[in-house]
Amino acid sequence: MTRLRILCCKEHVELALDVVVDETEEVPHLETVDNHEELSTKCEYCDGRAIYIVENK
Repeated sequence: MTRLRILCCKEHVELALDVVVDETEEVPHLETVDNHEELSTKCEYCDGRAIYIVENK
């Protein structure tokens, strides 16, 4: 099983959800970034601050 974890901003959350579904054919899990990760976490698609973690479990 392929494990996929994408950190993304609000603008790119739909793209991240689509990528997880396309690559794993599983329902993605969506959660917010923890406060301790928040300070240095960037979106994987832009330089914006990541606020979501999209992954398959």
